[in-house]
Amino acid sequence: MTFSEYQLLTVLAQEMNMRKAAERLFVSQPALSQRLQNIEKDWGTKIFIRSQKGLSLTPSGELVVKFAQEVIEKEEQVKEEMQSLETHVHGTLKIACASIVGQNWLPKVLKRFVEKYPHAKISLITGWSSEIIKALYDDEVHIGIIRGTPDWKGPKLHLFKDSLYLVDREIRDIEDVLKTDRPFIQFKSDSNYYQEIQDWWHRHFQTTPKRTIVVDQIETCKQMTINGIGYAILPAITLNDEDTDIYKVPLMDDHDSALKRDTWLLGYESAFQLKQVQAFTEVIQEYLQSNPTAF
Repeated sequence: MTFSEYQLLTVLAQEMNMRKAAERLFVSQPALSQRLQNIEKDWGTKIFIRSQKGLSLTPSGELVVKFAQEVIEKEEQVKEEMQSLETHVHGTLKIACASIVGQNWLPKVLKRFVEKYPHAKISLITGWSSEIIKALYDDEVHIGIIRGTPDWKGPKLHLFKDSLYLVDREIRDIEDVLKTDRPFIQFKSDSNYYQEIQDWWHRHFQTTPKRTIVVDQIETCKQMTINGIGYAILPAITLNDEDTDIYKVPLMDDHDSALKRDTWLLGYESAFQLKQVQAFTEVIQEYLQSNPTAF
């Protein structure tokens, strides 16, 4: 049966009169009678009994008409839900984010997003920036947030820059690095960040650190530094005003400008057309406008 046939049965059940039903349906009585016969043939049962007083439903007809009414009600419900989808943000927002950003910056943005769009769901994976790019290429996520300068041909949005600092409980000046025997604590990261630090170090000192300790996580690196085990180079995104027991010496480039690291939002054009991605991008821009000097 077609949807119009469900409507036909519903109108006949409401009017219980062929003439009145035909007028409501804008068809002739013979045409309506023929369509009703075809419907009854499809169901293999008599749905209405005709008499001089009008129409009456058979027991089987009551079941068929009830079913027709349920179909129409369900269609109205679906249409209402579709209209709701047009005015509300639904669906799952799939994000891949560099771990350092996922730990220190993204939660504040996501808090705003879920408060503003409670019907949306979030799927989040974190990792190195190289892993984020792979997740985008493999179509596992809608958008990616990476550190460094991206080699990305699709749409991208610059989020922020944050400075790099030499952090220690004792060293107050960059040149004092050459005077200490305490270890340089490094954390594992993607090759882009590691190479950036190595290039700066060799340009500045023309030598390698006397001693090094390598740890898996940036937070471990920070905690070892705070506890005086050695010194480290950390991005501003990992530091906060509560870290008052350590010195933070900014790294400078060859032009005596602060050495900074970029953070970008990436995705394919098709992803940025999704309502949940558009809404998330708007929340990010609102957050950046209200926190222009976060780092």
